[in-house]
Amino acid sequence: MTSPDFVRVAGRILNSGQARTLLLTGNLHDLFPLPQPTGLDYVPLIPFLAATWNLSDIIVVVYELNAPVRFLRDGDAEKVRDAWLRWRTGRDANQLAIERMLAPGKARAELDLAAQSYDDTLRAATGNPTLALEFLRQLCLCARGGPSGGPGSRRLRERLVILVEGADFLLPEAPVSQLNDTDRHRVSICTDWFGDPGFMNGLDSVVLLAESRSLLNQRLARLPQLLEVEVPAPDEAARLEFIRAFQTRLPSNDPGGLAGVATELATATAGLSLHALGQLLRGAQHDRRPLTAADVTAKVESFIQSQLGEDVVEFKKPTHTFADVVGNRRLKQFLKAEFIPRIQAGGSDALSGAAVCGPIGGGKTFVFEAVATELDLPVLVLKNLRSQWFGQTDVIFERLRRVLTALSRVLIFVDEADTQFGGVGSDTHETERRLTGKVQAMMSDPALRGRVVWLLVTARVHLLSPDLRRPGRAGDLIIPALDPEPEDRADWLRWVIKPVCPGGLDEGGMAQLDAATVGWSAAQFAALRNELKAKSRVSGQATLLLEGILAVVGDQL
Repeated sequence: MTSPDFVRVAGRILNSGQARTLLLTGNLHDLFPLPQPTGLDYVPLIPFLAATWNLSDIIVVVYELNAPVRFLRDGDAEKVRDAWLRWRTGRDANQLAIERMLAPGKARAELDLAAQSYDDTLRAATGNPTLALEFLRQLCLCARGGPSGGPGSRRLRERLVILVEGADFLLPEAPVSQLNDTDRHRVSICTDWFGDPGFMNGLDSVVLLAESRSLLNQRLARLPQLLEVEVPAPDEAARLEFIRAFQTRLPSNDPGGLAGVATELATATAGLSLHALGQLLRGAQHDRRPLTAADVTAKVESFIQSQLGEDVVEFKKPTHTFADVVGNRRLKQFLKAEFIPRIQAGGSDALSGAAVCGPIGGGKTFVFEAVATELDLPVLVLKNLRSQWFGQTDVIFERLRRVLTALSRVLIFVDEADTQFGGVGSDTHETERRLTGKVQAMMSDPALRGRVVWLLVTARVHLLSPDLRRPGRAGDLIIPALDPEPEDRADWLRWVIKPVCPGGLDEGGMAQLDAATVGWSAAQFAALRNELKAKSRVSGQATLLLEGILAVVGDQL
């Protein structure tokens, strides 16, 4: 197998010297394929990177939260220790040992102290992130020897590649005035470290891991020498490879019924991480039953909702169809003849989105939920992309973008869209301007056209940003869902009285009811139907006469 793209990109950056500080963001908490003699072994990101970059001319140093600074090979630990001692004392470990044997008491104690300084510092760094970062910075100083850090002046022949987990915990984003002394100290250490000309021109590298650049303190995130590489969600090929690796470990009788379904399952599980996919497969194997479409859909929905948060998105699976939509004859004809085929087309011919406008209570949401049912697409309802916490709005958006990129096809349903997105004017908060700009860019992204369809529903379409309403985004179509037109009113009136007047009204009665409900919206007709059913139940009369129906209309008015 070939290495994932992000590994090749990161390796090219480090090998070319474009940057000595790299930030890995995105799908960090997933599993990654590591070739073994017996097949593929899926491991977390830190062990995967450490094993991938564990080459003869590289010393990999790993710092994980609440763990000691460690080296992959024992020989590397000894090389670094000797270099440290030469740097601090001018003598390596063997020379120190000989001098200690020959030195008198006081001199021997001083030599003992010098020999123990490295080990003491390494032990003290455990559980002390500030000291650990300073120790790692000094390791780079030690390794490169002279100020330039060139090959001829190095104390270590090998290059250091330092992996730092949880950079967003170590260097959190907040205004400097709001950071505590410890956090400020760590930011200061890293700013000096990454901005040191000797380090930037040297051979050693630091790889930081954080879910989002927005979570990293902006003093560091904005450094031009810090380049970012995103770890993407697994694509269909990666999921297929994972499923096949799982199948090779199944017993011959295949109790989970998972053999032979790899290709279909890889397609159906778009949006899942390999970790979540493994949970799905192991559950089916344990239950000794084949996976169903409902199992896969439920897992995809719960995983995506757990990633984004229940207050951010909601998966909706509408069950009503056009047959349940009363009236709206011209609108339904347009949707069937033009709108739905454009969405189903895929590729460059597909719509990137549409705006649905019309008066309050016009049935916009109900009609376009029926459209989603007809399309048989997963519907992702955006509820709130903003967060009250500093920097979290950008993180939420980045998670959403990763999810949409991973899904094969999805309909984004944004109800009350004018309140979901901010503007871009000077009177709009910087976070909202940034959010609106990112959403607009994602709507017109050619890579997502045909895969992601945006449906912006609002009664105040004029309040949407003009950039959202332009062609190529939601402005490809602006569809009005109006109050019932004259030819639709008869459908609405028959639907309203059907529960309490199954036989219907004569022509004169319908004319009176029509005159009494002039200008009513779909929501008002639905409310009248409910009131009539309630009146019938309370009065004990299964059928209401025209006078009773008009009385309820009068009460509502």
